[in-house]
Amino acid sequence: MTNGKSLLIGFLVGGAVSATVTLLNAPSSGKDLRNQVKKRGENAKTTWTDLKNEGVQLKDQITQTSKEGVSLIKDLSLDMKTSLETWKRTIEPHQKNIEKYLAQIEDSLKELEEKARK
Repeated sequence: MTNGKSLLIGFLVGGAVSATVTLLNAPSSGKDLRNQVKKRGENAKTTWTDLKNEGVQLKDQITQTSKEGVSLIKDLSLDMKTSLETWKRTIEPHQKNIEKYLAQIEDSLKELEEKARK
């Protein structure tokens, strides 16, 4: 039992000594420490609120940008389709002329080959 009492007394004395040393070595008084903790808590709360608000704003901006992007892509695809159709209509008569000229060139080459053989 003596060992148990000694151990208990050792814990109590050690706790009291360490509490005293901690209080004497503390950089500020308890009131100052509580004020600092309170200010840091308020700062953390303000920072958290700001981050939350900025996150909501970012989400709203991303949503708006994606809606605008979808609209722009639809407009762009419609413009591209219209441009391609116009280009096809413009090029079609020229394509027939080019094919006609190529056929004439082929005929002329065949005639030249025949003349060269004779």
